[in-house]
Amino acid sequence: MSRVPAAFPHVMAEVMNRIRRAPRTLSLRRRTRPASTAVGLTPRSRPLTRALGMITVVLLGAWLGLLVVGNVRVPVGPMNTTMTLRPSLAGGTKINVSPLGALQLDSHVAPVRLDVNVDQLDPARAQALVDRPERFSGLQDEVARDVGRGTLDLAVRSCVAVVTGATALGLVVYRRPRRALAAGGLALTLLVASGGTAYATWNPDSVLEPKFSGLLSSAPSLVGDARSIVTEFDVYQQELARLVTNVTKLYDVTSTLPAYRPDPSTLRVLHVSDIHLNPASWKIIASLVEQYDVNVIVDSGDTMDHGTAAENGFLDPVKDLGAPYVWVRGNHDSMVTQEYLKGLRNAHVLDDGRALTIAGLRFAGIGDPQFTPDRAAKPGAEASQELAGARLASALRDQQTAGTPVDVAVVHEPSAARVVDGDVPLVLSGHLHRPSMEVMKFGTRLRVEGSTGGSGLRAVEGEHPDPIQASILYFDRDTRRLQAWDEIKLGGLGLTTAEVSRHLPKENQPGATPSPTGPSPSGSEGSATPGTPTPNAP
Repeated sequence: MSRVPAAFPHVMAEVMNRIRRAPRTLSLRRRTRPASTAVGLTPRSRPLTRALGMITVVLLGAWLGLLVVGNVRVPVGPMNTTMTLRPSLAGGTKINVSPLGALQLDSHVAPVRLDVNVDQLDPARAQALVDRPERFSGLQDEVARDVGRGTLDLAVRSCVAVVTGATALGLVVYRRPRRALAAGGLALTLLVASGGTAYATWNPDSVLEPKFSGLLSSAPSLVGDARSIVTEFDVYQQELARLVTNVTKLYDVTSTLPAYRPDPSTLRVLHVSDIHLNPASWKIIASLVEQYDVNVIVDSGDTMDHGTAAENGFLDPVKDLGAPYVWVRGNHDSMVTQEYLKGLRNAHVLDDGRALTIAGLRFAGIGDPQFTPDRAAKPGAEASQELAGARLASALRDQQTAGTPVDVAVVHEPSAARVVDGDVPLVLSGHLHRPSMEVMKFGTRLRVEGSTGGSGLRAVEGEHPDPIQASILYFDRDTRRLQAWDEIKLGGLGLTTAEVSRHLPKENQPGATPSPTGPSPSGSEGSATPGTPTPNAP
């Protein structure tokens, strides 16, 4: 048996002692490791994290402050209103007229929106205006003073609200008075910067082009007459007073909606298209004719879906719509459809460049050369559209030479409409199922209407039905020039609520040079310019 070295017990004892000390050493090293390294953060990332946390606290605290105390009650004319600032990416002003709807104005571009809620009508002040109508003439100055006083009060209260909210939340989160005060100061800085941006981008003429959403029957009265596109320097005060006047009438003691009284110097054209056998469309058209006191209806085609004789009975309501019905054939309408419509009272069919004078406006149009009820694209479709447009352009030039120029041309596809550029002030079309307005290269304005039938039966194929769309075009009776247009959009298959957006041609906007007697100058405006259409796709 071999002998164990005498030093071995001492060596083993030393090894065991080191093993016992190892956990303690590791724990000490773990405790002395920097916290940022332990959680995977570098020292450089700590300031960024703190900054993001501070910004979150500031924004949330400011929003809570505005929500709780950031509003003021202000009498505006005969109405009691509540003004509030709200965070918003788009900015602007929203006037809520419950339960009738809301008006949205692109008044400014800033991360805050001004909300004005019409709470109630003061009976005494309203009755004083009703008893003494001459006071309406001075209402603009009163409204301007009320709004100015309310805006100043709102600005002061909003500053207090955001500072208080951000400071309080900062104190809760950081529990350090210095950091809480820093949060309040940053919130005040952001609000002042937003206010400066709003002031720099303030557009008082935004009241000329409001967007209404709410009850369809309230839209004409709230949006007002297109003839009110005044260009005086005090347009903001005048138009704001007009809005207050309209709201006052709507909140009258009778609690009934007033009759819409359009300016007698305007002609109102209802443009519809692509009904596609939706029976609800006739009720909507009849409602718009009544609400806007429409002079003439223009249908740019695709009223049917297959153009069969069995569908002809669908057209019978045309006789009772309350206004002349001008129609051109679409690619879903057959010659059978066209012949049937010719026999209906109130209907006026345009084809082969034929011109008709209806309600003081001269119309000419041509039917779609393609008949594709199965939605299939046929070879040479684009060429046939251009040929049809060329035939219509020739007819328009003949009318011009004869001294009876056409005011409005009507086709179904936009590709045919582009061929008449320079030969007529305005051309109406459809087919694309999305609305747009543009001024083409040689000055002719092209209006493409959306689907007034919500794309017909196809509207229920998807998860969300397509909207029902139409527009009201306002013409001057003397010059027969387009003054303004309202885009109307109803929720898919809906009948009671609507969005109405007012638009003005550039030459009718405040400060613009009046348009010449010929086609408008080239350029685009209004909605987005439509792209190149796919022939006969919709």
